Amino acid sequence: MRSDRYWGVDKRNWIALLLGVFAGLNATTVRAADCPAHPDAIGISRVLVVDPREHPRVGSMQYKETLPLHDHEVVLTFDDGPVPKYSNQVLQILADQCVKATFFTIGRQAQASPEGVRKLAASGQTIGTHSQNHPLTFNRMTLDQARPEVDQGIASVTAALKDPSQLAPFFRIPGLLRAEAVEDYVASLGVQMWSADFLADDWRNISSAKVYDLAIKRIEARHRGILLLHDIHQRTVQALPKILHELKARGYHIVQVVPATPDRPATPTEPQDWLVHRPSDNVPVAQWPTIPPFNFGGSTTRLNATSTDLSLLSAAPFVTPRAARETAWPLVMKGASQQTASVLPVPAAHLFELPAPMPAALARHDAIPARPSKHAANAARRAIRIASLRKR
Repeated sequence: MRSDRYWGVDKRNWIALLLGVFAGLNATTVRAADCPAHPDAIGISRVLVVDPREHPRVGSMQYKETLPLHDHEVVLTFDDGPVPKYSNQVLQILADQCVKATFFTIGRQAQASPEGVRKLAASGQTIGTHSQNHPLTFNRMTLDQARPEVDQGIASVTAALKDPSQLAPFFRIPGLLRAEAVEDYVASLGVQMWSADFLADDWRNISSAKVYDLAIKRIEARHRGILLLHDIHQRTVQALPKILHELKARGYHIVQVVPATPDRPATPTEPQDWLVHRPSDNVPVAQWPTIPPFNFGGSTTRLNATSTDLSLLSAAPFVTPRAARETAWPLVMKGASQQTASVLPVPAAHLFELPAPMPAALARHDAIPARPSKHAANAARRAIRIASLRKR
């Protein structure tokens, strides 16, 4: 046996696995120590390190891959900030709960509030980008039109941070209005395209109670995934503490996602861990749910956003991917194996015996005559008339 292999596993894979485990334990310990005044904080259970070049598109609402989360793990994401009035409150709630999330920042908002972007970095949040001006036409743009929105958004957020290493190579298209040319361009930059696994509809004019209710119901439908929220609405600020409290009560864990670097290798995973429909599911991988039809009419993003800004996606509630994956095949009833024989009995030999020929006498006198057809009856009557004429 080679000295660099153990039980058929390459030694380098074991080292990477152990580093990932120790990194996760260390992250959990540090964050638990950061919240001595909040013993009931949900915190984060682990840090997931991803390589955007290996998995350029994630989110089951639109793609066949999503983040390789375990059961009852959730990743929080926030779009469209920073808007100090609401983004600062969201940051405080996350700090009180020792939670780290991913923020997809608009370039123009970063220019208007660069200190808001720096607060995200100082609090240890993951920062991605969300275009320069939040146009809701990415699905209709040419690549020449879309490219400046992507590039300028990255440049504006980087300028606000001043340290390029603080910006994660993560991007989310405004309104999730995907276009293949844009996705290919983003991937060519080494940037990971993010969709989501479930929504809470907090961009709509609904109550904070409804935001909370939708978030919990949709998370419970999948038991793991990426939750999309917005840090520019009062309803989100009001719903967020209740969402985090309920997630902890139901045994969920929050995971922070960060990009791999030369000094920070990707968390070891298997290819099937990223699939929306894993091998244990009953639906082929190609049949992942698609994003519902959204209505973005008249939506804009302003430099000084209010709670009613970006009132997007006024479509009907999203049908959860879990519901879309339920199989129509009948289930095997418990105990059926005890009620039904596993092997059919052998048929009796007499079932295959041919009947013996009928005796001639029995055939003449006992057989039931067949009812003649109308044609045969007419022929018989003609024969009788002919015979009687001949006798005359």
